[in-house]
Order: sequence, then structure tokens, then C-alpha cells
Amino acid sequence: MAKNTYQESSIRVLKGLEPVKERPGMYTRTSDPTHIVQEVIDNAADEALAGFAKAISVTLHADGSVSVEDDGRGIPVGIHPEEGEPTVQLVFTRLHAGGKFDKTSGAGAYAFSGGLHGVGVSVTNALSTRLEVEVKREGSLHRVVFAGGDVVEPLAMVGSVGQRNSGTRVRCWPDGKYFDSPHVSPAELERTLRAKAVLLPGVAVTLDVEKNGTLATRTWSYPGGLAQYLDELADGDVPLVPVFAGERFHGKPGDGDSFAEGEGAAWALCWYEESGGGGESYVNLIPTAAGGTHEAGLRSGVFEAIRTFAEQHGLLPRGVRLAMEDVAARLRYVLSTRILDPQFQGQTKEKLTSRDALKLVSGVLRDPFEVWLNNHVEHGRKIAELAIRQAMARMKSAQKVEKRKGSGVAVLPGKLTDCESDDVPRRELFLVEGDSAGGSAKLARDKQFQAILPLRGKVLNTFEVDRDRLFANNEIHDIAVALGVDPHGRDDAADLSALRYGRVIIMSDADVDGSHIKVLLLTLFFVHFPHLVQGGHICVASPPLYRVDVAAHGKRPPRKFYALDDGELTSIQDRLAKEGCKPGSIAVGRFKGLGEMNPEQLWDTTMNPETRRVLPVHVEDDARVEAWQVFTRLMGKGEAASRREWMERKGGDVEVDV
Repeated sequence: MAKNTYQESSIRVLKGLEPVKERPGMYTRTSDPTHIVQEVIDNAADEALAGFAKAISVTLHADGSVSVEDDGRGIPVGIHPEEGEPTVQLVFTRLHAGGKFDKTSGAGAYAFSGGLHGVGVSVTNALSTRLEVEVKREGSLHRVVFAGGDVVEPLAMVGSVGQRNSGTRVRCWPDGKYFDSPHVSPAELERTLRAKAVLLPGVAVTLDVEKNGTLATRTWSYPGGLAQYLDELADGDVPLVPVFAGERFHGKPGDGDSFAEGEGAAWALCWYEESGGGGESYVNLIPTAAGGTHEAGLRSGVFEAIRTFAEQHGLLPRGVRLAMEDVAARLRYVLSTRILDPQFQGQTKEKLTSRDALKLVSGVLRDPFEVWLNNHVEHGRKIAELAIRQAMARMKSAQKVEKRKGSGVAVLPGKLTDCESDDVPRRELFLVEGDSAGGSAKLARDKQFQAILPLRGKVLNTFEVDRDRLFANNEIHDIAVALGVDPHGRDDAADLSALRYGRVIIMSDADVDGSHIKVLLLTLFFVHFPHLVQGGHICVASPPLYRVDVAAHGKRPPRKFYALDDGELTSIQDRLAKEGCKPGSIAVGRFKGLGEMNPEQLWDTTMNPETRRVLPVHVEDDARVEAWQVFTRLMGKGEAASRREWMERKGGDVEVDV
């Protein structure tokens, strides 16, 4: 039989924990086993966050194993009513088994938690040579042991404890073959535990380290909360003003009802004149090292409050406009957010992608910060003046670039709605299909750095047009003049010093005509402005085709989702069905075009840098020949026969919207 035979037996089905062992990098960080230990710690922290645990203890044993113990309710040990095996065994041997999925009925074990994928401690088990679990629950001590993810000592009651003595103890021996380094990082583990102590007032967090026959113990306690922790992170840097700390969660009188009860944030922030900005953020106690939409919300709320304060007190010099980066340049913060159903980028949960988190954090932070600024005017002035100095330095730097552009200035197109910023890398030009969509885009944009150039009709197919004749087309003429760059070839020494925008974003409808316009513009840039493509300046916006409105359900307020295409719409509908949403509570609307969106929708889905989907256009060096062949086949005037043959051969492979 041939080696490459493809038949029924060629299909392999991975069962149980096999997917984790085959591709551990899909489920955890594989540089070292610290993250799989953090999964166990996060479960203990979720018990504390829910109010059922007052102590978390972690031990680094001399043999390389790690144990995590809490005094929470203890993982249920009874037989699962549907699966027919002990529940604690299910938790450690089944992917997507956990007590954190039910967020709407009110019957879930956890209202707020970071573990939502249901693969946390099962990954820990799969990637450990041995894992022991002891559960104290309802007066009994239970024990189950796993090896390589499989049960080697079935669940058994091994003793009795006091009726009020409950909790869970997990000890794991990470398997070094799955990691670049077999050792847990003590420094990273300390940072994690210290942060848990900060974010869980009243909970004692302890780390014991066995070494050379001795036991070193460290306990963290932060009676001063986030403000005390931020001061510790500052490491001696002198603050410009006192720390502003506070918290606000929905559901209390006067907090409004646009978000679910309990959602909100706690924060501590301060400005340091001699050090750069940055901070730490958490979602339901999970550290989000890569930030996300909740950090964007903090920056947005702070920026709006300071800009308003500066304008009200007449602090802004003539011609100076503050930008968000001016305010955040020297800002350091700690942010702890609680969200009912957070969405993360990847299983390691390092970045929050929940779109509503931006509005949530910005909304709960801005008003209290404005009150603080106006109650401490001297502090507010210092912060505003620091941001103004930063803005003036930024504008001065941009002016130096302008001087190198030369004295010749082209007359900009009349229909171009330009932006106000002089910071070229930050400026964006949206090429928008049609005057109607252009009007919506003008209302939706951030006029500080976003410019709009509406295009009337379809752009000329420029694949075989001589460079000297390009400007005969008004649309192409306007694009070139707006960009400040002349058409050029791939081998030409193109002068991009006069480029007026750091990013050019093609924004067309999510239909056939919109796709055609997108291809025509990509042809223009690929053939006549290749250095813009090579430099990463060309991008394509991905506006949604559908809007999904969901009525209030359980603890959830009314929600809305946007779907890029039919596949994403189906995925959203399936997810809502699993949440228990009835079909009658879900309304699906289809956008006929960008012009049909109101400015707020267009901003949220297509123009807001924090929530939009924009794809950069780039052609790898080794793919240029193939790319040229594709453009030739699709756009060449003499290629009708090959196009027809290609469509007959490939037509069944694509989905079209007609």
C-alpha cells in the first residue's frame, strides 16, 4: 500500500486530554509550567472572590512539585447526574467541564470568574506526571490521584474532618517534556500571589518554599488595597500628585442599569514626572499582561476627565490639543475589573477583548475622577500641565518632520475631510465608498487623527494603466494628492517623506459591490503605490454584515453583537442558544451598507481603534510573483479566457452574496 494513502483509517480522533498533550501550546504557555500552576491558583481565587475562602496557601516543594490549598467549599465529590462519574474526576479529566459557565440562570456556582473556557485544571492534569487532589467537604476527606491525566487511585474517602472544615488541596508534578524549562518561575509565582492578596481584601495569601531541608514562608497582606500596591510598584519614584483610588460597581443605588449587577472596576492611578507610564490590570482576578479593552476604558475615562478639566479652567494654550497618549504618557495604574462574561484572546487570557468593557470602565471611572480633580484643583492643574507639556513636545516633533517636506504644497481635494493632528504616524485616512457612507463616517470619526475621503462610484481598474495617465481619473488624483505621495514602481526609489497619513484604510460595504471596490483600490496600491503596501501603510476595514440584538435574560442586560459574515452569525446564534436565549428574544438585522449605520455603530464596529477589525495588507517577498499572477488573471484586460476558466474551476469554492 502506498505511504500517502488517504482513507477512512487515516482520520484520527483525539479523545479526553489527548488534544492537550498533542498541542500543549494551544492551551497554555509552554516556556515553563508556571501557567498551569496559576490555573489551580485561579480556581482557589475564584472561591475567595465568591466569598467562600479566606486563605490560599501555595507550596513549592523540593521535588519540583507545587501544591495549592484553599479553605473554600471543596470541589463536589458526588456522582455527576449526567456523566455518571465523580464530579471532581470530571473537573480534572474532561475539557470544558467546570462550574463557571452558567452566568444567566442565577444557579451557577460563580457569578464572576476568570475561568470560562473550562479547560484550566484539566490542562494542568494532562501536562503533569502526577496530580493529587484532596477535598474536605461535608465532614469527610476525599482523595483521588492522577498520572499523565489518567486516574491511578480512584476517588475514596480517606478520613473525616470537622463539619465546618472544608476546602481543596491540589498537588501537581509538571511534566518537563512539555516545557522549555521544567521549573516553575518563583518570581512570576510571587507576582501572581501578591496580586491576589491585593485584589482579595481579607484573604491571607501564603507562599512556602522548601529548600535544603528548610521552609521559607512569605505572606502578603495589603490593608491599603490597590493604592498601597501601586506605591510598591512605583519602587521609590516620587509621585507628582497623591494616588487616586476608588471603586464603583453597578447594582448600587444611582449606578444605573446599563450593565449587570456587580459589574464594574476598582482602580488606583497616579502620575510620575520622571518615569514612563504603564500598569497592571486584572479581570475577575486574572492578570491581563497584554491589556485589552478594560485598559482602553481606563485611559479613555481619564483622558476625557482631564481634557474637560483643562478646558473648564482655561489651561490649554492656543493651538494645543491634548491626545490620549499625552495624558497616559506618565500615568501608572492598577486596574481590577469585574465582568460577568469576559471574552479573552486565547486560553492564556492575557488580553481582554470584550467590547463592552471599554464603556464599562470608562463610565464608572470618569465621573469620580472628575469630582476628584475639581475637589483637588491644584493636583488637577499639575496633571493637566504635565499632559500639556507632553502634547507640546509631540507637536514640536511633528513640526520638525514637516520642515523636511519641502515648500511645495498641493491643493488638497475639496471633498477631503482632514484631521487635526500633525502626528503623521498616528493620522489615518479612510477611503469610504459613497457620499452616504462618507457622511456617516465624518460624524463617527475622531477628528483628531481620522480623515475621510469619500469615493464616488467605482475606481478605475488601473492594472494596465500607464502611470502618466492615472491623474486623468478624478478619484485617483484625489487619493494621490491627499496622500502626498506620487505613483511609483516597486523598483523605484519612492519618496515617502511627504506622506500625510500613517495608515490608509479602505472602508467599503460588506457586499459584492463593496468587495469589487476593495479589489480595485488594492490593485491601485499594489501596482502604483507598492512602497505604501510594503511599509504596512495600507489596511482594509471589516465592517459587519449583521447586527444581533438580544433581549434582557436573567442577570444580563440587553446586549448587541455584530457579525462579520454568515459563519460568525451562526456562531453567535449557537452561543446564545447554549446560554438559554429563546429565539424570540433574538433579533437579527442585516446592514445594506455603511451608510445605513448610525455614527455610533460605525464608530464601534469599524473606526474605533480599540474595538474595530482592520486587516493590514502585506505581500511577502517570496509571494510577490504569485500575487502578480493572481492580479494579472483577475484584472488584466486580455485575460478574459483564463478568468472564465478559473471561475468555472474555482466557482464552487467561494461563497457569493448576490
